[in-house]
Order: sequence, then structure tokens, then C-alpha cells
Amino acid sequence: MKLYSYWRSTTSYRVRVALNLKGLSYETRPVNLVAGEQSAPDYTALNPGRGVPTLDLGDGTLLTQSLAIIEYLDAIAPEPRLLPEDPLQRARVQAAAQTIAMDIHPVNNLKVMVYLKAHMGLTTKGQLAWFRHWMTEGFAAYQALLPEGATFSFGDTPDLADICLVAQLYNAHRWGVDMSPFSRLLEIEERALSLTAFNDARPENQPDAA
Repeated sequence: MKLYSYWRSTTSYRVRVALNLKGLSYETRPVNLVAGEQSAPDYTALNPGRGVPTLDLGDGTLLTQSLAIIEYLDAIAPEPRLLPEDPLQRARVQAAAQTIAMDIHPVNNLKVMVYLKAHMGLTTKGQLAWFRHWMTEGFAAYQALLPEGATFSFGDTPDLADICLVAQLYNAHRWGVDMSPFSRLLEIEERALSLTAFNDARPENQPDAA
């Protein structure tokens, strides 16, 4: 498999962790989002959304959107499970994951920030305030969804929610979000990053890291 990825992309980070947890081998194909490589015709032919990740299964099949890719990986390589089999628990894990992936990420990604700067006059200070506001809102909601006593977000092993959380926390640290209200999330992050699958997927450990 080939993973079209950008080292600082949180969505790519999610898929790297999932592939690593499943023990699935893949080749990284860097796509430099800052340089605009996602908009090149040869790449948009692979991913019309002009984003990362894109997973090439090796037979001409291409998958996009990180949550869809991870659900596919969970189906073809069920161990370790990233989505619980129990319907209720599965819904709870998905709700937490989507709090990150659908509430925080879409308003904080690169193309939104470029638009706000170029067309709405948002300053660098304004961009930082924007980032921090939406991450703080989302983390508060995420933390409130968690049960008591779990090692990770919902159990003793990491799942889809933890994958989304850890990737987003990378941005939180990068952009100076005040994490003092979120000690539980930092504990989960520390446990996750002690695992090889998460550590190897960290942005700074990628071949295209600047």
C-alpha cells in the first residue's frame, strides 16, 4: 500500500497510527500541502478533494478521508479493533472521534486558514485565537464524553477516538492551546505516545518532516 501523506497533516497522522497498530506495511508518498502539491493535476486525479491522506491499495483502488480509511482497515484487519463491536460502545467511540474530526478539524485546517487570511483579512494573531478557540471548545466536549476509569479514552487499549485525539493534540501544542483544563487528555496522549505505533506515526518521525 502507498499512503499519500503530509508530515504535519493530522488526518494523515490518524491513518499512519491505524496502519501501524494493525501491523500493515505501507510506503509513504509525501504531498507538500504548503507548496500546493495537493492541487497539482496528477494528484487531484487521485484525490479530487485535493487533500491528504489518500491510500492506494496497490491494485488501482484509492481511498480518501481518514475516518473512512480507518474503518476500512478495521474491517480487513480486525485486530486490534479500533471500533468496538458492541453497537452502543461503537456509537460512543465514533461520537468522540467525530468531535475531533468534524467539529475541530474542519474549521482549523490549512485551506480554511488560507482563505481567512487572504479574503477576510485575518492577522496572524487572529489566526492563533481562532485555532485556540475551536480546539478548546472541542476538547471540552471530548473530555466530557469520556467514562471514568479507562486507561485510554474508552478502554484499556487505544481506539479510533484516541487516534483522532492524539493527532489533534499535536496541533494544540504547536499553536499554544492552554491545556490546563484537560489533564485527562494529556494523560491519554502520554500513554498513547509510549506505544511504538503512535510514536512512529508522529509528524517529526516522517520522511518529509522539515
